[in-house]
Amino acid sequence: MNTKFIIMLTLTALFSKTSIAEDGAADPFLWLEEVQGEKALSWVREQNAVSTKELEAHPEFKLLNEKNLAVYQSDERIPYIIKRGDYHYNFWQDKQHVRGIYRRTNLEEYRKQSPKWETVLDFDKLAKEEDENWVYAGMNCLYPDQNLCLVSLSRGGADAAVIREFDMRTMQFVKDGFKLPEAKSTVSWVDENTLFVGTDFGPDTLTGSGYPRIAKRWNRGTPIEQATTLYEGNKDHVGTFVSRSFNKSGNIDLLIDYPSFFTTNVYILNEGKWNKINKPESATLSGVFNKQLFIQIKDEWKVGNNNFPSGAIVYADIESLIEGKADYKIFVENSKSKTVSSIHMTQSSILVNWLDDVKSVLERYTITKNNRFEMQTVDIEKNGRISVQGANENSDDFFVNYEDFLQPDSLMYVNGETLKAETLKQLPAFFDASPFETRQYFATSKDGTKVPYFVVMRKDLEFNGKNPTLIYAYGGFEVSTRPSYSATVGMDWLEQGGVYVVANIRGGGEYGPSWHRAALKTNRHKAFEDFEAIAEDTISRKITASKHLGIRGGSNGGLLTGTLLIRRPELYNAVVSQVPLLDMLRFHKLLAGASWMGEYGDPENPDERLYLASYSPYHNVKKDIKYPRALFTTSTRDDRVHPGHARKMVALMKRLGHDVMYYENIEGGHGGAANQKQSAYLNALIYTYLIHQLR
Repeated sequence: MNTKFIIMLTLTALFSKTSIAEDGAADPFLWLEEVQGEKALSWVREQNAVSTKELEAHPEFKLLNEKNLAVYQSDERIPYIIKRGDYHYNFWQDKQHVRGIYRRTNLEEYRKQSPKWETVLDFDKLAKEEDENWVYAGMNCLYPDQNLCLVSLSRGGADAAVIREFDMRTMQFVKDGFKLPEAKSTVSWVDENTLFVGTDFGPDTLTGSGYPRIAKRWNRGTPIEQATTLYEGNKDHVGTFVSRSFNKSGNIDLLIDYPSFFTTNVYILNEGKWNKINKPESATLSGVFNKQLFIQIKDEWKVGNNNFPSGAIVYADIESLIEGKADYKIFVENSKSKTVSSIHMTQSSILVNWLDDVKSVLERYTITKNNRFEMQTVDIEKNGRISVQGANENSDDFFVNYEDFLQPDSLMYVNGETLKAETLKQLPAFFDASPFETRQYFATSKDGTKVPYFVVMRKDLEFNGKNPTLIYAYGGFEVSTRPSYSATVGMDWLEQGGVYVVANIRGGGEYGPSWHRAALKTNRHKAFEDFEAIAEDTISRKITASKHLGIRGGSNGGLLTGTLLIRRPELYNAVVSQVPLLDMLRFHKLLAGASWMGEYGDPENPDERLYLASYSPYHNVKKDIKYPRALFTTSTRDDRVHPGHARKMVALMKRLGHDVMYYENIEGGHGGAANQKQSAYLNALIYTYLIHQLR
């Protein structure tokens, strides 16, 4: 009997024992998918009341909530800036500006300890005047002076947003300017009177994932209905996006069509015609520099006499790409421990942010006279996380932020000539880090893969198996979980006697595309096995024991922790699953879920459906198994991951007699919170729960 048939029989047997029927119509909790349904919201409020009453009654909750809010609203936070024209802009929230203000200053003033700011747009005032629950969702401004901007306004933190034109000179919305109603729109400036736009143009204009299928050119002063169609994508694709890349060497109009979440077709507009560039569908666009297009290779690519390895950044002249005669060359490539995290273009150089065993290293590449790239390392600490800020084609100067688990953020201004970094702003220490240290360990997964993880703990920690320990992970979509400073982790967990662990499991991007692809679709169990190996490693090192071990994750990480709860309930004593996917047989039918089939698989494909059914948390809850008391959180206004996932999971577990906690923020979007008060409150709930579960 062949191996595949044995696996299929095993999965079928497992699935036959699940509690929820495969057919969605037989799902007794489908009514909880009615996001704003009266019955569903009544259920939500009942669950919230039970959980919040219990957690708020613990003495720790009030203290943690107050401390969290003080940090979130502290004036000592770094006001991160972006250069637009002659000013540096910042979005800021505090006690007086709960929804936030958009403000500006100049670099000379910004260097001061207490800069003078000019308020450009007050979102609290706007929300009050218009009686709308506005949440700031972004600003898109016209190059090069960036005076005309498109402001995105979200209701309650949803991904869908209203877009309005705003003039930085008058600090007013433009009368009769560009305006789009609420949708998951994409917009790009072409010139002061023209936009590229993708939005909900009416019936059959969105993909199955809810993103724009059609791209149009929209002229000022004309109704959107008269916009000229540039491209029509496939309804089964994820979406179609058109943008203009502004460069000193010449502007380039690009069209990106996403057949799936991880595949793209890229076109360049030339003389009114879209020219498809030669590249693998899995390769991603990295940027434009010196009339050359840079892409990252995800899967090994043989083209001509070249054999480009996975993870390499390659480039070719744009003119040759248009003509179909591209001759790609390697810019940089990964090594065993070192992988490209991101690249950024400046006026005359390219910045490459590397991950070396998950710790950042920043290098600058400058073109020499003989047309080669010369590399210099930017002298910044290499034990944490480096984030490049504000790099653009107007200057060789740029900003860099550095942080690690115990060192607060430092915002530095790097001189493009000398590469010397000047610290402009420093986040204060919101907790005393001196008693703690960070170590990096490697666990061995089931298939022999070495998987790294960080442990933040007291220097004098006793390895006695009694330490409350929280493991956090994401493990999906090629997202790397890097060292970062978190005041709430420090105050709410480390200072309460906890150990904090970050697991760099497969599915993420810590070691490049291959690390991600190792856990795709029917290999998802590799991510689960990596996490379980790390959990077991912390126990074998006597850092902790199952009784004191908790896990936390959100979104894809919420799916991760929800699955781990079902797979190995005896391994943990606390599980936090935030804004999670949990019904893996219907995820593709809910909100943006169809766009993630490239990550998880297609429930309509029989083989992939069987595999999804084998681990789908909602379909594998058993009545006669003892689960740790879990906490599920979500948001009513999350229009990315449907709140029905968490709702249905909790309803099912309660019906089967399991003790489980639930909290749903009635607004907040995919982040789970729409403002600082909500973020402080949510974290206080979560850490109060963890403290009492794991002591």
